[in-house]
Amino acid sequence: MDTFMAKASEVERKWFVVDATDLPLGRLASNVASVIRGKHKPAFTPHADTGDFVVVVNAEKVKLTGNKADGKFRHWHSQYPGGHGVESYRTLLARRPELAIEEAVFGMLPKNRLGRSLRSKLKVYKGATHPHAAQKPEALQVRI
Repeated sequence: MDTFMAKASEVERKWFVVDATDLPLGRLASNVASVIRGKHKPAFTPHADTGDFVVVVNAEKVKLTGNKADGKFRHWHSQYPGGHGVESYRTLLARRPELAIEEAVFGMLPKNRLGRSLRSKLKVYKGATHPHAAQKPEALQVRI
């Protein structure tokens, strides 16, 4: 008997919506990354894109536990001398909460061509509305 390998062209894609209100950032990110990767499906294939689309709303209401709001930092570098930047998650969530969720989810995806193509399956919005109503997204229950 041969091992079943799903092809990305044969996978049926679904859309899910998650309300990030009062959800811990890491738990939200790990659940969303699992759905984007397709690990919740019986036809999961590690080298193929078998995942679904995820829309995250109310990104500004995500919760950081403990002292992470002031003790956790986002680092970046502009590739110029002295171009290192640091920002606490408290200011990041006030300025651009979508970026905090995106970076948390993208850090849990593979670091290769597949992972870069999976980035387009995540849509994060600051408020409670999103423009993906035509796709009829289902509610995704995040395991806490």
